[in-house]
Amino acid sequence: MSPSPLLLLLLCAVVGAATAAVPRYREAPHFTNSAAAQCPPPVPPSDADAACSPHAAVHVAMTLDASYLRGTMAAVLSVLRHASCPESIHFHFIASASGSGSGATTAEELRATVRASFPSLAFRVYPFADEARVAGLISTSIRGALDRPLNYARSYLASTLPPCVRRVVYLDSDVVLTDDIAALAATPLPDAAVAAPEYCGANFTAYFTPGFWASPALSATFAGRRACYFNTGVMVLDLARWRRAGYTAQIEEWMELQKRLRIYELGSLPPFLLVFAGRIAAVDHRWNQHGLGGDNYRGLCRGLHAGAVSLLHWSGKGKPWDRLDAGRPCPLDAVWAKYDMLRPAAGIESS
Repeated sequence: MSPSPLLLLLLCAVVGAATAAVPRYREAPHFTNSAAAQCPPPVPPSDADAACSPHAAVHVAMTLDASYLRGTMAAVLSVLRHASCPESIHFHFIASASGSGSGATTAEELRATVRASFPSLAFRVYPFADEARVAGLISTSIRGALDRPLNYARSYLASTLPPCVRRVVYLDSDVVLTDDIAALAATPLPDAAVAAPEYCGANFTAYFTPGFWASPALSATFAGRRACYFNTGVMVLDLARWRRAGYTAQIEEWMELQKRLRIYELGSLPPFLLVFAGRIAAVDHRWNQHGLGGDNYRGLCRGLHAGAVSLLHWSGKGKPWDRLDAGRPCPLDAVWAKYDMLRPAAGIESS
């Protein structure tokens, strides 16, 4: 019996959805090390062995997810374009072990997409081995996007990346750099495991519930610490020091308490603040011009903070690729568009 027309339509829809799970991206130009910068030899573009290469001058960690892949591709391009030694950078991508996005895009599909656009890039994709356990620790927050286990992968870099990686720059997928990432990676961390721009003018108490501050035992967590807000989307991490101190276990302890007492509302950030606020190395604010997504408000365009700019960060609900596609971009989205690698849809290719 031949299939009915309705069944054929359904089959075509399923096949179409599968083939469209990962959009097509342009191939990036090859960026070479600057002779004037006295770069080490290029890192071999191997997915397996390059992570421990002595020639890897800078290690960068990011998550790899179908929903944010367009942002990740733009971020990688911006890092390479402005690096003095782009061939000496190694990327570490953490992907969902169970697939991501509505089409359950696999880590291998994401890896192949990155390799097709960056043929000479030194990188490795790591399935997020702790995903199931993290899912059991997550409490619902005020934004559903913050409740994905992969959003917590930054807390597990010390156990996910090889022990040979002792220092890494962590970047969210909604950033673009306009400066050499080597300068950020070289941030001194004399007695800290985390370096990030601090914002001591922010209302720090707002990141925790009234019940947290009403408890003498809980609020004493910050006693003796000049605790300030910092954004975890751009950080330099000393993984060797992190491993020795067991910071992942400390973050998990706060997540377990949150399941019982509800001491905060906002995803993976508060546990980081509980462990590290007041104990991080300072980074110049130019390395995280954040809030360009409008924070927790849709449709809100924001300008840059005063001062120099080395990294733009569209933290918040409003992502530049969504606003550009909707024809309602904010002024600074034009900066992000310069790094957009998405191929135009068939039929609207530029001539």
